Amino acid sequence: MVDPQERPQRLLFPAWLFLGCMLLCGIASAAPSITLSKTSGPPTSKILVSGRGFESNVGVDIYFGTKDETLVVTNDQGDFHNAAVYAPRGARPGEHWITALERNNDKGAQELFLVQTDWGQFSFTPDHDGLNPYENVLNLSTVGSLQLKWSFPAGSGVSSPAVASGVVYIGSLDPEDKVYALDARTGAKLWSYTTGNSVLSSPAVANGVVYVGSFDDSVYALDARTGAKLWSYTTGRTVESSPAVASGVVYVGSYDDNVYALDARTGAKLWSYTTGDPVTGSPAMANGVVYAGSNDGNLYALKARTGAKVWSYFAGGYDVGTPTVADGIVYGVVAEEIFALNASTGAFLWSYTTGSVVRASAAVANGVVYVGSDDFNVYALDARTGSKRWSYTTGSSVESSPAVANGVVYVGSFDNSVYALDARTGALQWSYLTGSWVHSSPAVADGVVYIGSDDNVYAFGLAGESRDGAAKQKATPKRPDARMLRPDFNLRVSKPGARASGAEH
Repeated sequence: MVDPQERPQRLLFPAWLFLGCMLLCGIASAAPSITLSKTSGPPTSKILVSGRGFESNVGVDIYFGTKDETLVVTNDQGDFHNAAVYAPRGARPGEHWITALERNNDKGAQELFLVQTDWGQFSFTPDHDGLNPYENVLNLSTVGSLQLKWSFPAGSGVSSPAVASGVVYIGSLDPEDKVYALDARTGAKLWSYTTGNSVLSSPAVANGVVYVGSFDDSVYALDARTGAKLWSYTTGRTVESSPAVASGVVYVGSYDDNVYALDARTGAKLWSYTTGDPVTGSPAMANGVVYAGSNDGNLYALKARTGAKVWSYFAGGYDVGTPTVADGIVYGVVAEEIFALNASTGAFLWSYTTGSVVRASAAVANGVVYVGSDDFNVYALDARTGSKRWSYTTGSSVESSPAVANGVVYVGSFDNSVYALDARTGALQWSYLTGSWVHSSPAVADGVVYIGSDDNVYAFGLAGESRDGAAKQKATPKRPDARMLRPDFNLRVSKPGARASGAEH
């Protein structure tokens, strides 16, 4: 006969055992999951994928879209870490699925990656080469079909735009004195921030912050999402210069004759360098050196960390504008000339004289320098020798700095037009007549050309969206069916962080 006091213990033991088994089974059968090192970026982006909850010591194929890019093997815990996949060069702007799938079954996990080709600051990057190497929508075959998507009235005069994370940022002149954030798809105003005077400086966007100069003598840092002021730094005079942002530092010039380096997070001055006259153009930064032109006729090379002078080159004339750095050469403009110097030493390489003043900075792509002049022409020059390859004549002065993307040169003219030219031959591919002169420089991002003119911001895209931007936003792509994905049996197991063998991008 069983002692009644023992019965509860004998009944409880199997219950606890059953519950423990259920918990352990639940952990063992938890659905796999993956995390991405980044959730957005341009084509060719390296994305590190980590996973957990898979079977132990099994092969896992990682797909971008439906293409098998990488094969990894899980550890004893069913995890893998930092397996590298690359967004294909041909991946169009928009969301794409990344899938991690156990080989020979349909057990896996999926996450979205957003492909976007931001134009985050004046002339695209801190070196100001004016080239968007990721553009894959607009090309010589499609650019002729550009049409107006939307325009936004920004007041009297518009700066050159920047584009980041689906938002267009621009500055406006008196009487608006504002920085605007516009929805890149529709042109709708998201926010605006009023400074104390005109904003001719092109905004720069980095790490969720907008940096811009104002004629009220200040540099501003604004929250990119809300427009709230994070900090401001007051120089001695007007800031017309467009900030260049790199490695957590904001480089900018001022009419008080100085080049400034400011901490991007706090606005604290790291250093300043005094030239002999106002610095109106945007400094360029490349390979640890800041290059800045001054109205004293010099182009300066300064150490990015300390501001110490590396060299200076006297170009003569007045107002050495925004420099461009590419492939070990720095290109400057002064008076009627564009000139090229060795970026390390400042040694003179060549110069080319146009028929009138050169006010815009140059763009450099595939061994060619593109620049406009007040003689009404856009020039293409050999980047190594300065010899002319072609020129295209507009109807008036060209003070807009060219933008280059996927074999096309985009530029504005004081004849009120925006042009798209074949980068190789200079042949006209497309043009659009605005309501006034075009001083603003274009930005090309995600298959759209943005530019300012006649107090408006314009956005030009390919046919398929309405002129008022009211077309529906592209829906999230259909999630790939794991049962339909086919592994690439030619792939070898990849080490974490290494490019998969056999993958093409």
